[in-house]
Amino acid sequence: MLQVTNVGLRFSDRKLFEDVSIKFTKGNCYGLIGANGAGKSTFLKILSGEIEPQEGQVSIGKGERLAILKQDHYAYEEEQVLQVVMMGHERLFEVMQEKDAIYAKGEFTEEDGMRAAELEGEFAEMNGWEAEGDAATLLTGLGVDESLHYKNMKDLPEAEKVKVLLAQALFGNPDILLLDEPTNGLDIQAIRWLEEFLINFENTVIVVSHDRNFLNNVCTHIADLDFEKITLYVGNYDFWYESSQLAQKMAHEQNKKKEEKINELKEFIARFSANASKSRQATSRKKLLDKITLDDIKPSSRKYPYIAFSPEREIGNDLLEVEGLSKTIDGKKVLDNVTFRLNKDDKVALMGDDVAKTTLMQILMGEIEPDEGSFKWGITTSQSYFPKDNSEFFEGNDKNLIEWLRKYSPEDESEKFLRGFLGRMLFSGDEVFKKPNVLSGGEKVRCMLSRMMLSHANVLLLDDPTNHLDLESIQSLNEGLINFKGSVIFTSHDHQFVQTIANRIIEIKQDGGVIDKEMTYEEYLEDVKKIQTPAM
Repeated sequence: MLQVTNVGLRFSDRKLFEDVSIKFTKGNCYGLIGANGAGKSTFLKILSGEIEPQEGQVSIGKGERLAILKQDHYAYEEEQVLQVVMMGHERLFEVMQEKDAIYAKGEFTEEDGMRAAELEGEFAEMNGWEAEGDAATLLTGLGVDESLHYKNMKDLPEAEKVKVLLAQALFGNPDILLLDEPTNGLDIQAIRWLEEFLINFENTVIVVSHDRNFLNNVCTHIADLDFEKITLYVGNYDFWYESSQLAQKMAHEQNKKKEEKINELKEFIARFSANASKSRQATSRKKLLDKITLDDIKPSSRKYPYIAFSPEREIGNDLLEVEGLSKTIDGKKVLDNVTFRLNKDDKVALMGDDVAKTTLMQILMGEIEPDEGSFKWGITTSQSYFPKDNSEFFEGNDKNLIEWLRKYSPEDESEKFLRGFLGRMLFSGDEVFKKPNVLSGGEKVRCMLSRMMLSHANVLLLDDPTNHLDLESIQSLNEGLINFKGSVIFTSHDHQFVQTIANRIIEIKQDGGVIDKEMTYEEYLEDVKKIQTPAM
C-alpha cells in the first residue's frame, strides 16, 4: 500500500499540488494522467522519495519495497547487463556483493563464517538463488537476446538499454512499481509482453504513459491530476475520457431531468462494463463500475485543440501511382522496387524501418529523388506533409505565431481570423505573440497541424505526428483524421491511433520490398504473430 497524505508542492509562484490525499492499493494499476506540465513526473518523484513535498507526507507499508523505472540510459555503461537488472532489488544486490566479497577473502575467519551464514539466510529468503534466472527471463520476455545478457551496457544499442532498465524496475516482484513512459522505445512485441506482465502483476502499479492503448489494456483505475488535485476513477483511459465528455455534456444541460441523466449514465456504464473482459481485474472492475453514481462523474478542466481537416475539392479516381521506387541511404537499400496504387478513401499506415518510411514520404513529396522508379499524383489531388523533423519551419525571423501562420494561409486572412485559428489550437491571449523558435515540441506540432488545416489538401502525409503531443492533442488529432474526407498516408507508434484510422497497411520489409494488405492494424499484428510463431 502507498499512502499520500495532504501533499502540497509549488515551484516558484506556480502551485502544482495542494492537499493531495490518496491511497494506492495492492492489485491495482493506476494510470496517472494530466495535461503537459501538470506535474505527473514530479508526482512520481515525490512518491519515490526523489523529491520532498513541501507539505504532507508519503508512506508505504512496513517492509514493502518500491521500484521505479530509471530514465538515464547511460548510468550503467561499465556494468554487465544481468547485474544491472538485479540491481533493481537493492538489498538483494547488496547481500550478493557482500557475500561474494567474504568468499573472495584469502583468510576466512570465524566472524566471516558467521556473517556469511547470516547473509546466506537472508539471500535465500529473497529467492536469491533464482535471481539470475529471473533476471534472464525478464530480459528474454522483453526481447533482449541471450547473447547480450553477459555484455556490458555500453555495448548495447539504445533500444536494448531501454529494455534492460525496464527489466531492472520489474525485477524481484516489487510491492510498488512506478513507471514513467515505459513503452517509449519498445517494439510492439515488447509492449505486448509488458502488458501481459502488468495485467498479471499482483502488487501496486502507477504508470504515466501517452500510449492510450497501453493504458486501456493495463489500468484498473485512472488517477487524474487536475485542479491541483488527484482524483481516482475506476476503469481505463477510454472510460475516463468518455465519462469526462459525458460530464461536460450534462453540465451544459442543467435543465435536463435527473432521471434522464441517470438513465444515460446507466447505459454508458453498461456499455463499458460489457467491454471489460481483457484482464485479470475485469470482474472486480465491472463491480466497481456498476457502483458509480451521477455525482462521481465530473467534468475535466482539460482543453482539447480543435483539429479538423477540410479538403477543398473531392479526389477523383486517379490518386497516386507508385512504380518500382528504389533508394539507397548510407549504403543500405531501404526501398527496393516499391510499387502500389493509392485508392480514394485509403488511409494507409506505413510499417517497418523508420528510415525507410521517412524516405518514401520524402520521395512522394519531392524532397529527395529516388534512385529508380517513378510516382504520379492524380490531377485532382493536393498534398500536405507533416515531416518527422519540423525544425526548419521554425528557423525564420517571424516575430510571432500570427506572422508565422500567415505564410501558410492560402488567402490573406485577417489577424482576427488567424488569432481565432490559433486560439482553437490552444494558443490563447498573448501566447499568439510567442516567437516560433522558442516553442516547445508539442507547441510546434500544433502549429504544423494548423498549417496543414489551412492548406485544405485532400491528401495528408504525416510522419509520426503524435511525437511530443499530450493525450488531449493525440485524442483530437486521432478524431480529426478519422473524420477526414480524404486520403492519408501516415506513420505512428501509437497502437490506438493506427488501429482507429488505418484501413490499409503497407509494410516496408528489411530488404526494402513491401507487403500491402487492406486490413486493420490488429489484423496485421495477428498476421505477424502467426508468421513469427513456429508451427507445433
